[in-house]
Amino acid sequence: MGKKIIAVNAGPRMGWNTETLITEASKGAESAGAEVKRYNLFRLEKFTGCISCFGCKREKFKGHCICRDGLTAVLDDIREAYGLIIGSPNYLGELSSSFRALYERLIFQNLTYNMETPCCNEHPVPVLLIMTSNAPDTMYQQLIQNYQQTLSRFVGPTEVLVSGDTLQLKDYSKTDWEWTLFDPEAKHRRHETVFPEECKKAYDMGLSLIR
Repeated sequence: MGKKIIAVNAGPRMGWNTETLITEASKGAESAGAEVKRYNLFRLEKFTGCISCFGCKREKFKGHCICRDGLTAVLDDIREAYGLIIGSPNYLGELSSSFRALYERLIFQNLTYNMETPCCNEHPVPVLLIMTSNAPDTMYQQLIQNYQQTLSRFVGPTEVLVSGDTLQLKDYSKTDWEWTLFDPEAKHRRHETVFPEECKKAYDMGLSLIR
């Protein structure tokens, strides 16, 4: 059996930018013999972010979120994985609420509040974090760097891939409102030229998770 990679889609739109990049990264990992298990957070049973029960701060539950819901299997699989691919669109200057729910519980279960050993994670898992956005790819650099630093500290060494100025619709003329903020031709042109390069980069980064 190959090394297990967990791939998590924290975006709601199937077949679009976020899922496409996650799929390409997964293919890269699979090309090196990895076994990829995929989760779509929008298709799971009901779940929440951290409920601040502090159960994970008890010695017998160290490193384990004790809240049982739709995220439990995801957290369990990540804990035992060889690597993690997780992608989210940027909504209103942040990653999706579904991403945040998983992120809170993924990080908090490993946070000890102990200065000498702030993290109790005994199995670091390399992470590829993917963010898509219809804004320029340089707009949220600080945001993504903050996530990269925290994930590196509490989950495992983290690389990031940002895809900005993304195509949102196949036909912008079919919206009820006139979206004058965007240039549809430029969006399509970028999707046809730059986005394939980003897909190739995602593939290579997925491959690097195994190597």
